[in-house]
Amino acid sequence: MEKRTLGRSGLEVSAIGFGCMGLSYGYGPPVDEAAGVRLIRKAVDSGVTFFDTAEAYGPCANEELVGKALEGVRDAVVIATKFGFRHGKTADGLDSRPETIRAVTENALRRLRTDYIDLLYQHRVDPAVPMEDVAGTVRDLIAEGKVRHFGLSEAGVESIRRAHAVQPIAALQSEYSLWWRQPEQDVLPVCEELGIGFVPFSPLGKGFLTGAISQDTQFTANDFRNVVPRFEEANRRANAALVERLTAIAQAKGATPAQIAIAWLLAQKAWIVPIPGTTKAHRLDENLGAQAVVLTNADLAEIAQALDAMPIVGERYPAAIKARVGR
Repeated sequence: MEKRTLGRSGLEVSAIGFGCMGLSYGYGPPVDEAAGVRLIRKAVDSGVTFFDTAEAYGPCANEELVGKALEGVRDAVVIATKFGFRHGKTADGLDSRPETIRAVTENALRRLRTDYIDLLYQHRVDPAVPMEDVAGTVRDLIAEGKVRHFGLSEAGVESIRRAHAVQPIAALQSEYSLWWRQPEQDVLPVCEELGIGFVPFSPLGKGFLTGAISQDTQFTANDFRNVVPRFEEANRRANAALVERLTAIAQAKGATPAQIAIAWLLAQKAWIVPIPGTTKAHRLDENLGAQAVVLTNADLAEIAQALDAMPIVGERYPAAIKARVGR
Protein backbone atom coordinates (compact mmCIF):
# COMPACT_ATOMS: atom_id res chain seq x y z
CA MET A 1 0.00 0.00 0.00
CA GLU A 2 1.36 3.40 -0.95
CA LYS A 3 1.66 6.08 1.73
CA ARG A 4 0.58 9.71 1.71
CA THR A 5 1.28 12.61 4.06
CA LEU A 6 -1.64 14.71 5.25
CA GLY A 7 -0.67 18.22 4.21
CA ARG A 8 2.38 19.66 5.97
CA SER A 9 1.60 17.91 9.26
CA GLY A 10 4.08 15.09 8.76
CA LEU A 11 1.32 12.58 9.52
CA GLU A 12 1.92 9.68 7.12
CA VAL A 13 -0.90 7.23 6.42
CA SER A 14 -1.87 4.62 3.85
CA ALA A 15 -3.14 6.17 0.62
CA ILE A 16 -6.55 4.60 1.32
CA GLY A 17 -7.85 4.44 4.87
CA PHE A 18 -10.73 2.54 6.46
CA GLY A 19 -13.87 4.31 7.62
CA CYS A 20 -15.08 2.13 10.50
CA MET A 21 -18.45 3.82 11.17
CA GLY A 22 -20.59 1.38 9.21
CA LEU A 23 -19.42 -1.55 11.32
CA SER A 24 -21.41 -0.18 14.24
CA TYR A 25 -23.66 2.63 13.10
CA GLY A 26 -25.59 4.26 10.31
CA TYR A 27 -26.01 1.52 7.74
CA GLY A 28 -28.34 -0.93 9.43
CA PRO A 29 -27.64 -3.40 12.25
CA PRO A 30 -24.07 -3.42 13.61
CA VAL A 31 -21.87 -6.30 12.58
CA ASP A 32 -20.98 -9.03 15.03
CA GLU A 33 -17.98 -7.92 17.06
CA ALA A 34 -15.83 -10.85 16.01
CA ALA A 35 -16.61 -10.19 12.35
CA GLY A 36 -15.75 -6.53 12.77
CA VAL A 37 -12.44 -7.35 14.40
CA ARG A 38 -11.60 -9.78 11.59
CA LEU A 39 -12.35 -7.18 8.92
CA ILE A 40 -10.24 -4.48 10.57
CA ARG A 41 -7.36 -6.91 10.99
CA LYS A 42 -7.70 -7.94 7.35
CA ALA A 43 -7.37 -4.25 6.45
CA VAL A 44 -4.17 -4.07 8.50
CA ASP A 45 -2.81 -7.17 6.79
CA SER A 46 -3.64 -5.52 3.43
CA GLY A 47 -1.52 -2.48 4.23
CA VAL A 48 -4.09 -0.06 5.65
CA THR A 49 -2.63 2.07 8.43
CA PHE A 50 -5.33 4.75 8.80
CA PHE A 51 -8.52 3.95 10.73
CA ASP A 52 -11.36 6.39 11.36
CA THR A 53 -13.88 6.19 14.20
CA ALA A 54 -15.81 8.54 16.53
CA GLU A 55 -17.52 8.68 19.89
CA ALA A 56 -20.83 9.20 18.09
CA TYR A 57 -20.64 5.95 16.14
CA GLY A 58 -22.72 3.69 18.32
CA PRO A 59 -22.35 5.78 20.43
CA CYS A 60 -19.02 4.53 21.77
CA ALA A 61 -19.36 0.99 20.36
CA ASN A 62 -17.23 1.73 17.31
CA GLU A 63 -14.31 3.06 19.34
CA GLU A 64 -14.45 -0.09 21.48
CA LEU A 65 -14.41 -2.29 18.40
CA VAL A 66 -11.53 -0.41 16.81
CA GLY A 67 -9.58 -0.48 20.05
CA LYS A 68 -9.96 -4.22 20.39
CA ALA A 69 -9.04 -4.88 16.76
CA LEU A 70 -5.94 -2.67 16.72
CA GLU A 71 -4.56 -3.26 20.20
CA GLY A 72 -1.89 -5.66 19.00
CA VAL A 73 -0.65 -3.38 16.22
CA ARG A 74 -1.13 -0.01 17.84
CA ASP A 75 2.28 1.42 16.98
CA ALA A 76 1.90 0.50 13.30
CA VAL A 77 -1.39 2.32 12.70
CA VAL A 78 -2.91 5.79 12.84
CA ILE A 79 -6.20 6.12 14.71
CA ALA A 80 -8.49 9.09 14.18
CA THR A 81 -11.51 9.77 16.38
CA LYS A 82 -13.87 12.67 17.04
CA PHE A 83 -15.62 14.73 19.71
CA GLY A 84 -18.44 17.23 19.38
CA PHE A 85 -21.87 15.77 20.17
CA ARG A 86 -23.59 15.97 23.53
CA HIS A 87 -23.45 12.58 25.27
CA GLY A 88 -21.92 11.22 22.08
CA LYS A 89 -25.33 11.21 20.43
CA THR A 90 -25.97 13.16 17.25
CA ALA A 91 -29.64 13.58 18.18
CA ASP A 92 -28.70 15.40 21.41
CA GLY A 93 -27.01 18.32 19.66
CA LEU A 94 -23.53 19.79 19.63
CA ASP A 95 -21.14 20.15 22.56
CA SER A 96 -17.53 21.22 22.09
CA ARG A 97 -16.99 22.89 25.45
CA PRO A 98 -13.39 22.46 26.63
CA GLU A 99 -14.42 20.28 29.57
CA THR A 100 -16.39 18.05 27.22
CA ILE A 101 -13.46 17.71 24.82
CA ARG A 102 -11.25 16.61 27.69
CA ALA A 103 -13.79 14.11 29.02
CA VAL A 104 -14.43 12.65 25.57
CA THR A 105 -10.69 12.32 24.96
CA GLU A 106 -10.11 10.45 28.23
CA ASN A 107 -12.97 8.07 27.46
CA ALA A 108 -11.73 7.55 23.90
CA LEU A 109 -8.26 6.66 25.15
CA ARG A 110 -9.76 4.01 27.38
CA ARG A 111 -12.04 2.55 24.69
CA LEU A 112 -9.30 2.59 22.08
CA ARG A 113 -6.89 0.88 24.49
CA THR A 114 -4.16 3.42 23.89
CA ASP A 115 -2.41 6.29 25.63
CA TYR A 116 -2.51 8.65 22.65
CA ILE A 117 -4.84 9.57 19.78
CA ASP A 118 -3.08 10.21 16.48
CA LEU A 119 -5.72 12.55 15.05
CA LEU A 120 -8.52 14.15 17.05
CA TYR A 121 -11.25 15.84 15.02
CA GLN A 122 -14.02 18.18 16.04
CA HIS A 123 -16.94 16.28 14.52
CA ARG A 124 -18.97 19.39 13.69
CA VAL A 125 -18.40 23.07 14.36
CA ASP A 126 -20.23 24.19 17.51
CA PRO A 127 -21.45 27.80 17.11
CA ALA A 128 -21.84 28.09 20.89
CA VAL A 129 -18.12 27.58 21.53
CA PRO A 130 -15.48 29.89 20.02
CA MET A 131 -13.24 27.98 17.64
CA GLU A 132 -10.24 29.45 19.46
CA ASP A 133 -11.34 27.64 22.64
CA VAL A 134 -11.76 24.36 20.78
CA ALA A 135 -8.37 24.58 19.08
CA GLY A 136 -6.73 25.75 22.29
CA THR A 137 -8.05 22.76 24.21
CA VAL A 138 -6.73 20.34 21.61
CA ARG A 139 -3.42 22.24 21.58
CA ASP A 140 -3.16 21.61 25.33
CA LEU A 141 -3.99 17.91 24.88
CA ILE A 142 -1.22 17.71 22.28
CA ALA A 143 1.21 19.33 24.73
CA GLU A 144 0.19 16.73 27.32
CA GLY A 145 0.92 13.87 24.89
CA LYS A 146 -2.65 12.58 24.78
CA VAL A 147 -3.23 13.74 21.20
CA ARG A 148 -0.77 14.10 18.34
CA HIS A 149 -2.67 15.99 15.63
CA PHE A 150 -5.79 18.17 15.35
CA GLY A 151 -8.50 17.95 12.72
CA LEU A 152 -11.87 19.39 11.80
CA SER A 153 -14.82 17.72 10.10
CA GLU A 154 -17.24 19.44 7.71
CA ALA A 155 -15.95 22.87 8.74
CA GLY A 156 -16.17 25.98 6.60
CA VAL A 157 -13.33 28.28 5.57
CA GLU A 158 -13.75 30.78 8.42
CA SER A 159 -13.65 28.04 11.06
CA ILE A 160 -10.64 26.43 9.41
CA ARG A 161 -8.67 29.67 9.43
CA ARG A 162 -9.57 30.53 13.03
CA ALA A 163 -8.66 27.08 14.31
CA HIS A 164 -5.45 26.83 12.29
CA ALA A 165 -4.22 30.13 13.74
CA VAL A 166 -4.31 28.60 17.24
CA GLN A 167 -3.30 25.00 16.54
CA PRO A 168 -2.21 23.86 13.07
CA ILE A 169 -4.79 21.54 11.51
CA ALA A 170 -3.40 18.29 10.13
CA ALA A 171 -6.53 17.21 8.28
CA LEU A 172 -10.00 18.30 7.31
CA GLN A 173 -12.51 15.49 6.93
CA SER A 174 -15.56 16.21 4.78
CA GLU A 175 -17.73 14.46 2.26
CA TYR A 176 -16.22 14.54 -1.22
CA SER A 177 -16.88 12.26 -4.15
CA LEU A 178 -18.00 12.16 -7.75
CA TRP A 179 -21.48 13.08 -6.58
CA TRP A 180 -20.55 15.73 -4.01
CA ARG A 181 -17.88 18.13 -5.28
CA GLN A 182 -18.68 21.25 -3.26
CA PRO A 183 -15.32 21.16 -1.39
CA GLU A 184 -13.63 22.09 -4.67
CA GLN A 185 -15.17 25.56 -4.48
CA ASP A 186 -13.48 26.90 -1.35
CA VAL A 187 -12.39 24.22 1.12
CA LEU A 188 -9.77 22.44 -1.00
CA PRO A 189 -8.10 25.73 -1.99
CA VAL A 190 -7.74 26.80 1.64
CA CYS A 191 -6.41 23.36 2.57
CA GLU A 192 -3.77 23.69 -0.13
CA GLU A 193 -2.91 27.21 1.01
CA LEU A 194 -2.50 26.24 4.67
CA GLY A 195 -0.96 22.80 4.14
CA ILE A 196 -3.90 20.82 5.51
CA GLY A 197 -4.58 17.25 4.41
CA PHE A 198 -8.05 16.32 3.18
CA VAL A 199 -9.86 13.12 4.14
CA PRO A 200 -13.00 12.44 2.07
CA PHE A 201 -15.66 10.41 3.81
CA SER A 202 -18.41 8.69 1.80
CA PRO A 203 -16.07 8.51 -1.24
CA LEU A 204 -18.51 6.06 -2.81
CA GLY A 205 -21.54 8.29 -2.34
CA LYS A 206 -22.81 6.23 0.62
CA GLY A 207 -22.75 3.20 -1.65
CA PHE A 208 -24.54 4.70 -4.63
CA LEU A 209 -21.46 4.99 -6.83
CA THR A 210 -20.78 1.25 -6.55
CA GLY A 211 -23.76 0.51 -8.79
CA ALA A 212 -25.19 -1.84 -6.16
CA ILE A 213 -28.10 0.49 -5.27
CA SER A 214 -31.06 0.83 -7.62
CA GLN A 215 -34.35 2.72 -7.42
CA ASP A 216 -35.89 -0.46 -5.97
CA THR A 217 -33.33 -1.01 -3.20
CA GLN A 218 -34.91 -1.20 0.25
CA PHE A 219 -32.84 -0.09 3.24
CA THR A 220 -33.28 -1.53 6.72
CA ALA A 221 -35.27 0.56 9.20
CA ASN A 222 -32.18 1.91 11.01
CA ASP A 223 -30.24 2.82 7.86
CA PHE A 224 -29.83 6.60 7.81
CA ARG A 225 -30.08 6.68 4.01
CA ASN A 226 -33.84 6.39 4.52
CA VAL A 227 -33.89 10.11 5.43
CA VAL A 228 -31.32 11.33 2.89
CA PRO A 229 -33.10 13.18 0.05
CA ARG A 230 -30.60 11.98 -2.52
CA PHE A 231 -31.75 8.41 -1.87
CA GLU A 232 -35.43 9.06 -2.50
CA GLU A 233 -36.67 6.78 -5.27
CA ALA A 234 -37.11 9.50 -7.89
CA ASN A 235 -33.66 10.93 -7.18
CA ARG A 236 -32.03 7.53 -7.38
CA ARG A 237 -33.67 7.04 -10.75
CA ALA A 238 -32.40 10.43 -11.96
CA ASN A 239 -28.87 9.84 -10.68
CA ALA A 240 -28.57 6.37 -12.22
CA ALA A 241 -27.25 7.91 -15.44
CA LEU A 242 -24.01 8.89 -13.74
CA VAL A 243 -23.47 5.38 -12.41
CA GLU A 244 -24.13 3.95 -15.86
CA ARG A 245 -21.48 6.22 -17.36
CA LEU A 246 -19.10 5.42 -14.52
CA THR A 247 -19.66 1.71 -15.12
CA ALA A 248 -18.79 2.08 -18.79
CA ILE A 249 -15.56 3.89 -17.92
CA ALA A 250 -14.73 1.21 -15.36
CA GLN A 251 -15.27 -1.63 -17.81
CA ALA A 252 -12.90 0.00 -20.27
CA LYS A 253 -10.24 0.17 -17.54
CA GLY A 254 -10.81 -3.37 -16.27
CA ALA A 255 -12.01 -1.96 -12.98
CA THR A 256 -15.23 -1.52 -11.02
CA PRO A 257 -17.25 1.70 -10.60
CA ALA A 258 -16.17 1.86 -6.95
CA GLN A 259 -12.51 1.64 -7.94
CA ILE A 260 -12.92 4.43 -10.47
CA ALA A 261 -14.60 6.63 -7.85
CA ILE A 262 -11.76 6.12 -5.37
CA ALA A 263 -9.04 6.42 -8.03
CA TRP A 264 -10.60 9.72 -9.11
CA LEU A 265 -10.19 11.09 -5.59
CA LEU A 266 -6.59 9.88 -5.39
CA ALA A 267 -5.87 11.65 -8.67
CA GLN A 268 -7.09 15.04 -7.42
CA LYS A 269 -4.32 15.89 -4.92
CA ALA A 270 -1.41 14.01 -3.38
CA TRP A 271 -2.64 15.02 0.11
CA ILE A 272 -6.13 13.55 -0.28
CA VAL A 273 -6.73 10.26 1.55
CA PRO A 274 -10.21 8.71 1.12
CA ILE A 275 -11.63 6.47 3.84
CA PRO A 276 -14.17 4.10 2.25
CA GLY A 277 -16.00 1.85 4.66
CA THR A 278 -17.51 -1.58 4.26
CA THR A 279 -18.71 -4.57 6.25
CA LYS A 280 -17.64 -7.13 3.64
CA ALA A 281 -14.18 -8.58 3.04
CA HIS A 282 -14.55 -8.71 -0.76
CA ARG A 283 -15.59 -5.04 -0.84
CA LEU A 284 -12.52 -4.16 1.22
CA ASP A 285 -10.34 -5.89 -1.37
CA GLU A 286 -12.19 -4.07 -4.15
CA ASN A 287 -11.75 -0.67 -2.49
CA LEU A 288 -8.06 -1.15 -1.85
CA GLY A 289 -7.60 -2.28 -5.44
CA ALA A 290 -8.37 1.28 -6.51
CA GLN A 291 -4.79 2.37 -5.90
CA ALA A 292 -3.70 0.20 -8.83
CA VAL A 293 -6.11 1.99 -11.19
CA VAL A 294 -4.32 4.69 -13.15
CA LEU A 295 -6.53 7.43 -14.57
CA THR A 296 -4.95 9.30 -17.46
CA ASN A 297 -5.67 12.92 -18.29
CA ALA A 298 -8.01 11.64 -20.98
CA ASP A 299 -9.83 9.48 -18.42
CA LEU A 300 -10.19 12.42 -16.05
CA ALA A 301 -11.46 14.62 -18.86
CA GLU A 302 -14.06 11.99 -19.78
CA ILE A 303 -15.22 11.79 -16.17
CA ALA A 304 -15.40 15.59 -15.94
CA GLN A 305 -17.49 15.70 -19.11
CA ALA A 306 -19.87 13.11 -17.67
CA LEU A 307 -20.23 15.07 -14.43
CA ASP A 308 -20.95 18.30 -16.29
CA ALA A 309 -23.58 16.60 -18.44
CA MET A 310 -25.35 14.82 -15.58
CA PRO A 311 -26.02 17.10 -12.61
CA ILE A 312 -26.76 15.22 -9.41
CA VAL A 313 -30.34 15.44 -8.15
CA GLY A 314 -31.30 15.69 -4.47
CA GLU A 315 -29.77 17.17 -1.31
CA ARG A 316 -27.09 15.13 0.43
CA TYR A 317 -28.58 15.72 3.89
CA PRO A 318 -32.04 16.46 5.32
CA ALA A 319 -32.48 20.07 6.46
CA ALA A 320 -31.82 19.43 10.15
CA ILE A 321 -28.40 17.90 9.48
CA LYS A 322 -27.52 20.25 6.63
CA ALA A 323 -27.85 23.21 9.01
CA ARG A 324 -24.84 22.16 11.05
CA VAL A 325 -22.26 21.57 8.30
CA GLY A 326 -19.92 23.95 6.54
CA ARG A 327 -19.72 26.53 9.28
